[in-house]
Formats: sequence, C-alpha cells, structure tokens
Amino acid sequence: MDMELIRSLQGWGYVAMIFGLTIGFYAYIYHLYKSQRDGTKDYEKYSNMALNDDLSDSLVEEKYPQDNKKDNEER
Repeated sequence: MDMELIRSLQGWGYVAMIFGLTIGFYAYIYHLYKSQRDGTKDYEKYSNMALNDDLSDSLVEEKYPQDNKKDNEER
C-alpha cells in the first residue's frame, strides 16, 4: 500500500468517525429531551447538585424501600 492510499483511508475514516459521533451526540440529546418531556426524569433537579452539595442538603431523588426491593429482585 502506498502512502497516498493510506492517507485517503485515514481521511475517509476520519469523516466516517465524525459523522458517527455527530449522529450519536444528537441521538443522546434527543433522548434527554424526550425523557424530560415525558416526565421520566427531571434533569433540572440534577443541575442544582453542584450548588447544593452539602451533607445537610436534601436529596435529589428519594429512594423508597419498595424501589430498593425491586432493584434487589432484578439482580
């Protein structure tokens, strides 16, 4: 393989990688938007974690015993 072919393959590989990462990034943004819109997760609560990081501050999400029981059954 000559250098020109290797450089051409590197260029096309770079373009394919950038295209794939862009698609993945926009899919992740859409997932975050959709879960916020459906009410599955409220990401605005998580944005305050940096400001409210003292031990005496309230939890972001409460963990209830029935949720813990369900998590243990899945394992």
